This record gives sequence, C-alpha cells and structure tokens, in this order.
Amino acid sequence: MSRFTRALVCPPAASFDAGLTTAALGAPDLARAREQHERYCAALAELGLALVHLAPDERFPDSTFVEDAAVVTSELAVITRPGAPSRLGETEAVEAALRELFERIERIEPPGTLDGGDVCEAGEHVFIGVSQRTNEHGARQLAALLEREGFAATLVDIRAVPGILHLKSGLAHPGERDLVLIDALAEHPAFRGWRALRVPRGEEYAANCVRVNERVLVPAGFPRVAETLERAGHAPLTLDMSEFEKQDGGLSCLSLRW
Repeated sequence: MSRFTRALVCPPAASFDAGLTTAALGAPDLARAREQHERYCAALAELGLALVHLAPDERFPDSTFVEDAAVVTSELAVITRPGAPSRLGETEAVEAALRELFERIERIEPPGTLDGGDVCEAGEHVFIGVSQRTNEHGARQLAALLEREGFAATLVDIRAVPGILHLKSGLAHPGERDLVLIDALAEHPAFRGWRALRVPRGEEYAANCVRVNERVLVPAGFPRVAETLERAGHAPLTLDMSEFEKQDGGLSCLSLRW
C-alpha cells in the first residue's frame, strides 16, 4: 500500500452534542471528545503524517467528521455533496483547505449526494456504498471520476443492511487482499475474491478501523477485532473513540488522508 503523508482534521466544535446520531448512547462529553481527538491526531503524526488543522465551526456540529466532505487520492480531491441537509455547509471550509493542496478539484453535482464515509479505497479498487446518505447519482459520479484516475469502482447497495449508516460502518481495508467485514456484508458478491476478516458479533462498531502506514487504528474496547487483525498479520493500534461512537462517528471519519 502507498504511504500516507498528510491528513486534514478538525476538532469537535462546542455544538458537537447537537450533531446527527442514531446511536442512543447518551450525550457526548465535549472535553473528553477533544482529548480523544488530540490523541487521534498525535497517532497520525507519530505515523508520519503532516496535519492540516481546520478550526472548529459551531454552525456545523458534525464537522469534525471531515471524511464525509471530500474524497481524496494522491492527485485529486472530490468535494462531496453530503446527504444530510444540515451538513451541506461543511464542504466550504474543507474545499478551501484542499484548494491550497491540490491542483485538481472536482465536485459531486445535484441530484447526486455523497458522503465520504461510503467510500472505501482498497488499493486500486474502490467500493462505493449506496446508502441513506449517498444516492446512486452521487455514487456513479464518483465512480466515473475515480475510474479516470485508474481505479476500479464497485457500487454496493447497503440501504437494506440494518445497523450501519455508511459503507465503512461495516467495511474496512487493512491492507493486502484483506477486508474487515461485518456479518451482514461478509457474503456480499462485491467482496468475492477478497479474504474476509469477519467482525465478531457485538464488536461491529470496530469494523470502522483504518490503515495508516504501518498500523491499523482500531477503537479501544473491541479486543476480538484487534486479535483478528493481529492474527491476519496486521498491527493494530487502539484508540479510545467512546465520545465519537455516541455521535455515529468512527476512526476513519475524523480525517482525510493522502
């Protein structure tokens, strides 16, 4: 896998607890969320990434989940069109930052909607979820843009899959030909030919892990997922994500990496 050298991040805003969520795990603790975010950023820096920091914006409680606002490759940034109307304004600050770093910027256009959490890059292959937030118009627009960059793209309809908001709520690529998959996705024909690392029941939240150079970041508190990754030859690094779990967010959501 190619190495990441940069990441864009944004700490939780004071309005973080007003964000969209279906988790029913209680209100997040803002101070603790900010501490967890700082540790996350420190882990990225320790793994060799230079960080670009956005300022928190109280107008957008979900704006710490920057991954949903853009999809980036080494040479191209695609500004998304989030599926939740309350999140549409989040792309403005992300786009302004990425214009300083990328020569080529594209956009998802209406009637397409797309959240970056529905996009899982697996080497030269990209899986794009069609979900409650990403419609088929948006998914096909992104697929066409990525195919011009040399990626193969597969659309995966998850609208009938219970319990996941985005495709990467149930899927991750930790490296090689491995995919971390929840049971509801493990037999999906889109993933034939890949080695499925099944997520044990009760640890589905940890399916949203993320490979960053030599390590795979995994939320703390899900030891069987970490053990599964280690047995498969990957090197897990656990990070506390409790406050972001309360807001339907995961490890991949908190950064754009390239």
